[in-house]
Amino acid sequence: MEKPKIPVELILGKLAEDAEKAHSRVQKASDVLLQDLETSIAQTPYDVVFQEDRVKLKYYKPSTAVDYKRPLLVVYALINRETMLDLQPGRSVVENFLKCGIDLYMIDWGYPTRKDKFLTIDDHVNGYMDSVVDFICEKHGVDQINLMGICMGGTFSVIYSALHPEKIKNLVTTVTPTNFDTDQGLLHVWMQAVDADRVVDTFGNLPGDFLNFGFLLLNPARLMIDKYVGFMENMDNKAFVENFVRMEKWIFDSPDVPGETFRQFLKDCYQKNLLIQSKMEVGDKRVDLKNITMPLLNFYGKYDHLVPPEACELLTQKVGSSDTEDVCLDTGHIGIYVSSKCQREFAPKIAKWLKERDRE
Repeated sequence: MEKPKIPVELILGKLAEDAEKAHSRVQKASDVLLQDLETSIAQTPYDVVFQEDRVKLKYYKPSTAVDYKRPLLVVYALINRETMLDLQPGRSVVENFLKCGIDLYMIDWGYPTRKDKFLTIDDHVNGYMDSVVDFICEKHGVDQINLMGICMGGTFSVIYSALHPEKIKNLVTTVTPTNFDTDQGLLHVWMQAVDADRVVDTFGNLPGDFLNFGFLLLNPARLMIDKYVGFMENMDNKAFVENFVRMEKWIFDSPDVPGETFRQFLKDCYQKNLLIQSKMEVGDKRVDLKNITMPLLNFYGKYDHLVPPEACELLTQKVGSSDTEDVCLDTGHIGIYVSSKCQREFAPKIAKWLKERDRE
């Protein structure tokens, strides 16, 4: 039987072709990486109209006629920065809200220092948030505003709306954890075993870099290997490189979290699951979810590995409002705010929903 011949010439030709392509791509990548890149984030114009301690209130300059009776206040999490909502022109929730005619405010929590380590959830909700809401109400001559919370900021917004329902007209929650009794998502499993007292007594404020490292370990293959392999494969694409750098800027811009706030959030929410049971106490008052009688729109991501659907979807069943809606998008924790598909759905849905209830 004749042995099959190895097509040496074909193999060598293929290797030469691949080497030539690789050399060309590396040369182009070098040109891309050495030129000036546009990687700025949070470019939508705004004014800081109120400040208390490290906390600032951003007011975004309307890009069209304001078409809502009440302004919208957006409350981001204490982890990472609110700049996620304004990543770049054409890829910005802020920009989309302004195009819809919404009068928009957003809280910038700033960067906690050592003196902030004793600040509690009460200080953030009944202190800073309440001062901001009162400022906006007085400025616009209204007795209620619309409130939107994101992730931990959504949890704060739920607490605020339960304690101050007379000041909130409509409530929007996005990727907001309220039911922490779930083993879906490695974060919820880990948090059950964390010694909050030991962590806070050791660090004071919880370092943002420590939190970031923990989030990376939730999915190390995708977040620490695949992502950078993808960058290497696309580093000759200027638009890809610019978008990649913008995301990296946001991911690693991580403020510390005030120690006592982290201690209570971990114990009362993740470990005791008091909020969804209306048993959590903030500022010596019980957070009764039945006090949330205003309309509620609740967004979450089907593939969210940080705040899985099981942590979000129970909220609408526990509040006192008869006007509630759940919206589950086919995306993850960040995709809701940055993916092209969600950009077309997310802000327009909120704008329409608010519009239908704004003047009621």
